[in-house]
Amino acid sequence: MVNFTAPILKFGDQGEKTGWTYFIISAEISFQLLPNNKKSFRVKGKLDEYIIKGVALLPMGEGDFIMALNAEIRKGIGKRKGHFLHAQLELDTVPYEVNKTLMECLKDEPSALKFFESLPTAHQNYFSKWIETAKTAPTKTKRILMTVKAIIQKISFPEMLRTSKMADDFHSK
Repeated sequence: MVNFTAPILKFGDQGEKTGWTYFIISAEISFQLLPNNKKSFRVKGKLDEYIIKGVALLPMGEGDFIMALNAEIRKGIGKRKGHFLHAQLELDTVPYEVNKTLMECLKDEPSALKFFESLPTAHQNYFSKWIETAKTAPTKTKRILMTVKAIIQKISFPEMLRTSKMADDFHSK
C-alpha cells in the first residue's frame, strides 16, 4: 500500500477530460503499485477516510497517472479543487463487471454491441458506472436507455453527457 498527499486539480479545456476534478499519482508511486505499467489499472483504498475500490488510474504520460474524482467521491471526501487529500492506495485485482442489464439490452442491437465491445475497457466502464450510480430505479432505467441510444449512434460517454446537458438546458429555457 502506498500513502501520499496530493492537491486536487481540475482540467480546463482538455478534450474529453474537460472539467474533470482529479489528482496526480506520480510515476514513482504508480511504479510501487504496479511496476513497469503504462496502461490504466484499478486501485482500492482510502481517500482521506472515504473508502474506494475498483477506481481506475488513467495514464498521463511520463509514467504519471491521474485519478478522476467524480461527484460521489468529491461528496464523500468533502473536498474540491485546491484542497489536499491523503491517499492510501493498493492494486485492486477484482475485475469490474459491466452492468448486466445494459449488456442484455445491447444484445438486442448487434451493431451497438459490436461498437461497445470495440471501446477500451475504461470507456465501457464509464457508461456502466454511470448507470450503477443511479440512486433510483427510474433513473437507472433512463440512464440505460440513454446509453443504448448513444452507443447505437457511436457516441462516446463524454459526448453523450454533453449532448444530454445541452438538451436539458434547451428544455429548461
